[in-house]
Amino acid sequence: MGYVRGVNANRPHGAPDTTAPDTTAPGTTAPGTTAPASATAAAPGRVVLLTTSHRVAPGLLSWPAWQALHGADRVLCADDSHPQLPYLREAGTAVELAAPTAEELVDDCAGDRTVVVVAAAEGEPRLTDGLARLAGSGRVQMPSLELLPASYDLPGARLLDLVQVMDRIRAECPWSSQQTHKGLAKYGIEESYELVEAIEEGDRDELREELGDVLLQVVFHARIAEDDPDTPFSIDDVAAGIVTKLIHRHPHVFGDETATTPEEVQQHWLRTKAVEKRRESVTDGVPLGQPGLALASKLASRVRSAGLDVPLPAGEGPGYELLAMAVRAEAAGVDPEAALRAAARAYRDAVRAAEGLDA
Repeated sequence: MGYVRGVNANRPHGAPDTTAPDTTAPGTTAPGTTAPASATAAAPGRVVLLTTSHRVAPGLLSWPAWQALHGADRVLCADDSHPQLPYLREAGTAVELAAPTAEELVDDCAGDRTVVVVAAAEGEPRLTDGLARLAGSGRVQMPSLELLPASYDLPGARLLDLVQVMDRIRAECPWSSQQTHKGLAKYGIEESYELVEAIEEGDRDELREELGDVLLQVVFHARIAEDDPDTPFSIDDVAAGIVTKLIHRHPHVFGDETATTPEEVQQHWLRTKAVEKRRESVTDGVPLGQPGLALASKLASRVRSAGLDVPLPAGEGPGYELLAMAVRAEAAGVDPEAALRAAARAYRDAVRAAEGLDA
């Protein structure tokens, strides 16, 4: 669907558009043609409910929408702050601020007239419910009713809704308005673990929900950061930073370099990251607070990727034994943390079975 920003029609408001396709309902007369007076008086006309998306820039409407607007006898809108109004008026469309009842709208369409209603963001439930009741009564000759989407959401548009909702919650919720980065940190850890569990369980519905919970943490922290008096940043700054990083670290996608294997991609990623972070050691940037097996695996991965020959430290006890097992698992392409979780779940099931419970 193509979009056209406000086009000023070179004809009087309400005049027929000879380039428009014939969408006249059976039994009615196309605008601009002559019909017997009795037929015109009896024709019930047409109602067009024009919907737009607040996630698309105002004024970017589809061509069928502009055709409907320019060909209408009346254009009505109940919301005087509707973001489309300045663009519609700039394009030569006379928009009346009115909130007619269903009965008034039906009467206004009589005589083969077309009325376009520019719907508010939440739609027009009062009007549409009223029209449905009239149509269901069977006592009223109803105009043809058309729902015309004037703009459509782009991929990722609902993220704007999340930002908007989070902004309101931060401003109006007594709990959310008091939260800090440190206070939310534990929730980030919990949500990350729940996401991992959903992935390992293979539950698609749970995966979708947990991804949303993790995304909420990102948006929440970014909204808190906007309030910082010294170094504020927003969700747009967060997104801009990761976009720049991804492009820079994928020259085989966005540049002239070539990578034919995942290993080549990883090597370039690590080299670029080392230059960006100005790191002296391959261990720089490895969070020491992560679970022990994951930490051992990450260090082993860094050592192996750098081509270093580092013998394992000598020592006694289960810690050193677990370290050696984690290093061996990483070398074999096995995530030791995930492997232990899988074994632990099997152990849990065995415990429940011993208790006479379902696993």
